[in-house]
Amino acid sequence: MSDAPTAMPALPDFLCFAAYSTGHAFNRLYKPLLEAMGLTYPQYLVMVQLWAEDDQTVGALGGRLFLESNTLTPLIKRLEASGFVTRRRDPADERQVRVVLTAAGRALEAQAQSVPGCIFEATGLTLDEIQRLTRDLTTLRDRLLAGGT
Repeated sequence: MSDAPTAMPALPDFLCFAAYSTGHAFNRLYKPLLEAMGLTYPQYLVMVQLWAEDDQTVGALGGRLFLESNTLTPLIKRLEASGFVTRRRDPADERQVRVVLTAAGRALEAQAQSVPGCIFEATGLTLDEIQRLTRDLTTLRDRLLAGGT
């Protein structure tokens, strides 16, 4: 027996709308913090991943960020134009493009250290609440990617 609604719920009752509108609220919060560093939110995510593990292929970055290469490549090109990363062909496999932080890209990490704290503070949540919510959202994402199973 399913607990699924039988009638069209009101917009505020849609889980997808709650996630969508929360994403917009996060973007509005991140925007001034990241503009000071010359980054957009998607570029910031690329940088966070590279700060955690430098010298990754575009494909590996895309997999970790859930982005297709046709979305990710323009982001990386803009990061390269800003002097934060370089792109180069993988010598072991010329089909692969590797993304590597520059000195300026590595230095930007120090400037970005305050961002997570600002976001944490703005949520008004405890660390335990954030960790639980993150786990729940990750589980939801993974189930949706698996086709709802």
